[in-house]
Amino acid sequence: MKNLRLFSLSLTTALAAIAGLSAQAALAQAGAVTTEVVARGLQNPWGLAFIGNGRMLVTERPGRMRVVAPDGSLGEPLAGVPQVDVVGQGGLLDVTTDRDFARNRTLYFCYAEPAASGGGNSTALASARLSDDATRLESVKVIFSQRPKVSSRAHFGCRIVQARDGNLFLTLGDRFSRMADAQTLDNHLGKVVRIKPDGSVPPDNPFVGRAGALPEIWSLGHRNLQGAALAADGRLWTGEHGPQGGDEINRPEAGKNYGWPVITYGENYGGGPIGEGLTAKPGLEQPLHYWVPSIAPAGMAFVHSDRYGKAWRGNLLVGSLKFRYLARLELDGARVRHEEKLLPTLGQRVRDVRQGPDGFIYLLTDERNGQLLRLLPGR
Repeated sequence: MKNLRLFSLSLTTALAAIAGLSAQAALAQAGAVTTEVVARGLQNPWGLAFIGNGRMLVTERPGRMRVVAPDGSLGEPLAGVPQVDVVGQGGLLDVTTDRDFARNRTLYFCYAEPAASGGGNSTALASARLSDDATRLESVKVIFSQRPKVSSRAHFGCRIVQARDGNLFLTLGDRFSRMADAQTLDNHLGKVVRIKPDGSVPPDNPFVGRAGALPEIWSLGHRNLQGAALAADGRLWTGEHGPQGGDEINRPEAGKNYGWPVITYGENYGGGPIGEGLTAKPGLEQPLHYWVPSIAPAGMAFVHSDRYGKAWRGNLLVGSLKFRYLARLELDGARVRHEEKLLPTLGQRVRDVRQGPDGFIYLLTDERNGQLLRLLPGR
């Protein structure tokens, strides 16, 4: 029976190839997953949000935000987007809708904010109302601005997650040139911060009232977190870039230190240890999972639907920028027990991963001619 099944899969793949189908379509016939293009022609898309009636909101790093219609057509750039510093890895980055968006039409977005005077930039988080006709942002308000401003083109972090209590988590990079600041509490570099939707500080944040500590900080010791998602239990999970190796999956908890740059499973670009070359030290948290070599993890999402079979429910999906695939992590609690590489021939940088209201997974590819893709289950 085993040999018969293998022969059947091989025959299915061969027949699909003969019919002129793509390699991914052939794999789908054999029970894997494939993609279909929802929209194309997006310039370096970064963040994706769902705004109802089959429409999606997509950010483009050069500073534009567009509505994608159910038929895949792209709307004109929304009016009202603030000035964005489009430099290096910076620009208009993540976007998410408020948990009560259907009533209040509120959304949150983060971007590289230029200094008011002089040089430098930092990650800012703004709230806005999407107009009734979905053509402009109204009542735009910056509710958080990372301190300090730094003259850097890299490591902005910038993933937004709204917790079940309504508070907002924002991931922040170490800005590359200031990695030691990830270990101190007098700045926002290399941190996860937690604020209320109006920008005020929740009184139960771990460093509220501590002298010399910024009260927005939730956790510290991070490098460049470009993935974040809520698990079914409501807990925050994050993905962050290591240097050369040492990409991490973490579950940031209040007040805990995740080690960068004191401990890491990576090394300097070109070789050589980071600091003392430690991978562990008392008082510093170990990652739940790490990659060597780096896959350059970006957007991530938990599978909460049964669209892909019950075996996928609770899995964590992580986009790879470097190797251009989608990683599927099977979990046993907080432990990764198996990893599978999906879409190995995709050939595009996977920047964002989201589950839509329809239960399907959607991907954004970070290319000059980027695409919005829908992940389809095998048949």
